[in-house]
Amino acid sequence: MTDTPSSQATPLLDVKRLRKYFPIYSGDFRRKLVGNVRAVDDVSFFINEGETLGLVGESGCGKTTASRCVLRAYVPTSGEMLFRNADGSVVDLSKLSRAGLRPIRSQIQMIFQDPYGSLNPRMTLFDIVGEPLLMNGMKDRKQRTERVAELLKMVGLRSEFMQRFPHAFSGGQRQRIGIARALASSPRLVVADEPVSALDVSVQAQILNLLLELQNELHLTYLFVAHNLSVVKHICDRVTVMYVGKIVETAETQELFRAPKHPYTAALMSAVPVADPRVKSGDVELQGDVPSPANPPSGCYFHPRCPFVVDRCKADAPEYREIAPGHFVSCHRADELELAGVAM
Repeated sequence: MTDTPSSQATPLLDVKRLRKYFPIYSGDFRRKLVGNVRAVDDVSFFINEGETLGLVGESGCGKTTASRCVLRAYVPTSGEMLFRNADGSVVDLSKLSRAGLRPIRSQIQMIFQDPYGSLNPRMTLFDIVGEPLLMNGMKDRKQRTERVAELLKMVGLRSEFMQRFPHAFSGGQRQRIGIARALASSPRLVVADEPVSALDVSVQAQILNLLLELQNELHLTYLFVAHNLSVVKHICDRVTVMYVGKIVETAETQELFRAPKHPYTAALMSAVPVADPRVKSGDVELQGDVPSPANPPSGCYFHPRCPFVVDRCKADAPEYREIAPGHFVSCHRADELELAGVAM
């Protein structure tokens, strides 16, 4: 079973059995194909219009690769990415040519992780935020100036800043500039790739609250990529957990934090810090190392590190199944395990 919408309404984005493999070559002139890195391996999820889906997991699990496939920064190896246009028609992003993607680009934009490296230091704010407007047909400079001023005000920056360069701003301000650039083309889906991980904690809260305000004001839909579960808990409606290129669990945020059903999800939950120095850390120490996506183990990819492993886990890959309304998990023992969550 794949993660499918429970209602009859067509989701804004419906990803089905997505795969992205990177070839490994060896030999003289690297001509011999010796394997593949399975960065994204049979991933399915959907995002309804107006909601925020969190895509979480430790570094190297494939969450950023999956998001870049959605943006078509990477061409998927296989699978479908069904996107609903503003006119109600549905297109498969994975099959579109470069020319076919051009009219879709304005509807799907990205907020990058690094607020320093993602801004061209030789461009002013007017050029950075106004470039998407120019590329989408707004040739009149006066119109662009008015729109850039509006976007800067929207993200909490003054319009007088538009002739300044990125070096004049702090990390939080730079991320606001990146958000303004992403919103310039009036997108319907915004992919936020760890947008606050490079910022101070106090600034993180400001940016997260800004994203929530903009979502309510502009009716945005977010695919929120992160590894910080405290951030995910604050901003996401549903959460999808990835491990070595596969999805292991998906549920509404409150349900996932309260009662995780996959041992890996429970281990992640135990690492969420509690704002009380008297509370002992509940970190679960997982044995072994994360498997290589170029040579994953047989059966369940998590079985070499799982404290609840049985023989079946080593031989048979678990089915990704719905064990409660809207709660999907890939674990043979999900029905019998009682795993600890965290308070919301």
